[in-house]
Amino acid sequence: MGRRTIRINRAPVLTLWASVVARRLGFERDEALTLGRAVAGLGTYAKAAPLLLLTPSRKAIKERRRDLKAGKRVQVDLLKRAVPIVRTRQGLRALSKDRPITPAIVEQYLEIKFGDALKLVRTAMKRLARSMSAPEIAAQADELYEKFRPRVRAGEPGWGAEGKLDVGRIERLGAAKVTRRRA
Repeated sequence: MGRRTIRINRAPVLTLWASVVARRLGFERDEALTLGRAVAGLGTYAKAAPLLLLTPSRKAIKERRRDLKAGKRVQVDLLKRAVPIVRTRQGLRALSKDRPITPAIVEQYLEIKFGDALKLVRTAMKRLARSMSAPEIAAQADELYEKFRPRVRAGEPGWGAEGKLDVGRIERLGAAKVTRRRA
């Protein structure tokens, strides 16, 4: 079954989680990978975020994919971050330093960081994301990440330090959501 707790820093965990959430909201796999990477590179925005953000929904994403002209940009609201995206020949891509992010590089990054635990963690995150509606996950994704992100020892900077990611905690969060929905 694989390891239930892994040592990892927060950036790859946030990258993977944001890509899973983006998929749940309706982005294609490669689009979601680039969004995940961009989210991990951005800080959260204040409550007074620009009103020109696209709030992701399957319909809005499909319309944006169809209507956005090549090279044109828009921002997507994902995990309380304003993620810039652009239309390329390959589809929508998140930007980093004004350049489209390459999905294959993101997947390689995740494979290196998670190793043989990637499939286990990705599956647990997918189950959690599917345990609620798309609007619910869009609204709660950042708070859920805060609940399961790797724990680091007191006094260590949280972002760059390795911590323990408890896969069981992710699974329990998803199971709790399913139980509440059935009640």
